[in-house]
Amino acid sequence: MKFSICNEMFEGWKLDEVFAYSAELGYDGVEVAHFTICDSVTEVSKTERERIRRSAEKSGVEIVGIHWVLISPKGLHISHPDPEIRLKTRDYLHELIDFCGDLGGRVIVFGSPQNRNTIEPLTKEEAWNFAKETFNHCCPHAQERGVIVCIEPLASYMTDFINLPEDGVKLIEEVNHPNFKLILDTYSMNCNNVDMAKAVKDCSQYLEHFHINDDNRSWPGSGGIDYAPVAKSLSEIGYDKYVSVEVFDFKPDPKTIAVESMKSLKKIFAL
Repeated sequence: MKFSICNEMFEGWKLDEVFAYSAELGYDGVEVAHFTICDSVTEVSKTERERIRRSAEKSGVEIVGIHWVLISPKGLHISHPDPEIRLKTRDYLHELIDFCGDLGGRVIVFGSPQNRNTIEPLTKEEAWNFAKETFNHCCPHAQERGVIVCIEPLASYMTDFINLPEDGVKLIEEVNHPNFKLILDTYSMNCNNVDMAKAVKDCSQYLEHFHINDDNRSWPGSGGIDYAPVAKSLSEIGYDKYVSVEVFDFKPDPKTIAVESMKSLKKIFAL
């Protein structure tokens, strides 16, 4: 099992600084939110992508992948009633796959709640099928680039599309491609009253990535979630991929969050 941290909480920091500081604290990787460096990944040249990749390698961390992928540019949606918007979104997902692959990343975390909500006049079934078409189109490209697209079940207050782990599994099984898998998130599972330990075991064959955070939207161990059962389940299924810290509350400051998160990770996973 490896530990990583998401970069967006390091507000005002250059990626190079995030890589170096994360490595110093003992993180194995960094998960990148592209909106911290650009509006659209198409703005990032091949040369700059290679420089970012080398910077991470030089610091001694992996770029795990990317997340918050449709927060910008504005107007994208995987199941929009307008076919032009769906096409634009599909094309941009291909750009994201290339961006992730060029950085050396392995996972694309597909959260982006506002870019997947069911939009009237579509029925939930129609929206589901449009989303499935979008992911089906992108998966072969992801396979070519060695990238795994991971659907993230999110808290029901964030979105009405894929809230429970079993919802994610249903979509994964219908897309039926080895490069379309699952990420679980402790905050969202807690919000939705999910038995996390059971979810890890039930979804183990599809689980590719894991976000850890607390019920107060901050670092693990700062709130009320009991991590012991889920840590035990991750160990029992032999999970050897990334556990990645993602916080939504950036207070008090990035250094405190990063330091306290690493302390908690070591305690939770008895290292």
